[in-house]
Amino acid sequence: MRWPITDDEQPGGAGAEGAQDPLFDQPASDVVERRAGRGAFAGMEFLHVRARTIINSLGAASGLPFRHTVNAYRGCSHACSYCLAGETPVMLAGGGTRPIAELRTGDALVGTRGRTGARRLVTTEVLAHWRSVRPAHRVTLADGSAVVASGDHRFLTPGGWRHVTATDGSGEPRPHLRAGQCLVGVRHPGAGVDEGDEAADRRIRSIEALGVDLPMFDITTGTGDFVANGVVSHNCFARPSHEWLELDIDEGFERQVVVKVNAVERLRVELSPRRWAGDAIAMGTNTDPYQRCEGIYGLTRGLVEVLAEVANPFSILTKSTLVLRDLELLVEAGGRTDVSVNLSIGTLDPEVWQATEPSAPHPLRRVEAVARLRAAGVRCGVLVAPVLPGLSDGAAQLDAVVAACAEAGASNISGGQLVYLKPGTREVFLRHLARSHPHLVARYEQLYQGVYAPPELHRQVHRRLQDAIDRHRGRRVSIRRNRAPRSEPAMPAPPVPRRAPSTPPPTQLGLPL
Repeated sequence: MRWPITDDEQPGGAGAEGAQDPLFDQPASDVVERRAGRGAFAGMEFLHVRARTIINSLGAASGLPFRHTVNAYRGCSHACSYCLAGETPVMLAGGGTRPIAELRTGDALVGTRGRTGARRLVTTEVLAHWRSVRPAHRVTLADGSAVVASGDHRFLTPGGWRHVTATDGSGEPRPHLRAGQCLVGVRHPGAGVDEGDEAADRRIRSIEALGVDLPMFDITTGTGDFVANGVVSHNCFARPSHEWLELDIDEGFERQVVVKVNAVERLRVELSPRRWAGDAIAMGTNTDPYQRCEGIYGLTRGLVEVLAEVANPFSILTKSTLVLRDLELLVEAGGRTDVSVNLSIGTLDPEVWQATEPSAPHPLRRVEAVARLRAAGVRCGVLVAPVLPGLSDGAAQLDAVVAACAEAGASNISGGQLVYLKPGTREVFLRHLARSHPHLVARYEQLYQGVYAPPELHRQVHRRLQDAIDRHRGRRVSIRRNRAPRSEPAMPAPPVPRRAPSTPPPTQLGLPL
């Protein structure tokens, strides 16, 4: 596993400047305790780890409606390696290049946004960087330049992303590079993206296996890509955290769950008034805090208990009715601080539910959970997301969700975000779609030329959802103003010395899934 990276695995050897610290304090043999699931969890594996920190803080420019998150699990029962040789020059946002082996987390690079044929250059950031050893292939272009990469690496062509080799070793075919194809490229940060005729000098002359295993390096960036030796290159963006941890992002994401067994004790330490200003904390931003294994581990309940003890505001986003187990605790916490729960309910259609989230509770059970939480006085909203084109975006379908949630007394109803398909997640989603609704695959490939569906389709779905909310007198809450004033007085919090929060405490109602 990648977690116990040590200094002597970094370029330059032990003690090299900028060497990445290990993610855990223990030796590699002690980092992970593997436990096989039994009974209802047969076929699953739980990876017990002791995290060094539990509160994750986002940059002020993240654009998300929360700043601080806690996730006790990675992977979720509800529901590749892309590497380059170390000397490959990567384009920096400020001009010039740097070998990929020498990049570090936080470096500013050139990435792209938009669909093929209409891409634009943007600044992006290195979020993760690591090394592995992979069989090497050389891709040589007509202009004489070359890139050494693993067979799994992907480059951008006018026809979309293509792997270096035709298969991953399992014999399954995949889109891949061929001699004569053009690669999409960038001459320098201010030049823009070269596509079509301008990319003629980036035609592929040859692709050859070098017959040796070489050290390879990979990064994760905020845009999902970067520019390697002048050509637009795919990076590792996990479903997304599982791939970064060197775990499978398809079935492995659902069957291998990382459990931060010391999450509760770490949170108690990190919420010390000497270290923490009392800002709101969001749960459910990575994987569901009330997924099935929470019934065994009880980590989310422990986190809620700690947050309630110190009167720290928090929010929870979940698809699970297991949240009702903690109903009394949430009521008690709501008397001490600002608490909100949000149920994700994208559809009531049983066929769509079975095809897209079969291990999550039935959506009608989630509606009932909203009613019970509201009856107990807990502020509980509904996020109608993700919406799936051709599956759950019809006006009647959205109206059915809003009508049921309004009848249940939801504090607010928001959402309407269409599913977005990051690299990595896209491939997994389309494989599932090919099994459940094969007639829709071509439509999704046409709609999703990039990560997002066309803006007009987004606007159409938002109009349909807003019309339904207006009809049923629901209350839509903006992603930027997603905290309604409390209508009932709160009990005074116990005297806990703290500094004033640095920003108004947000909640996570508008989290795009």
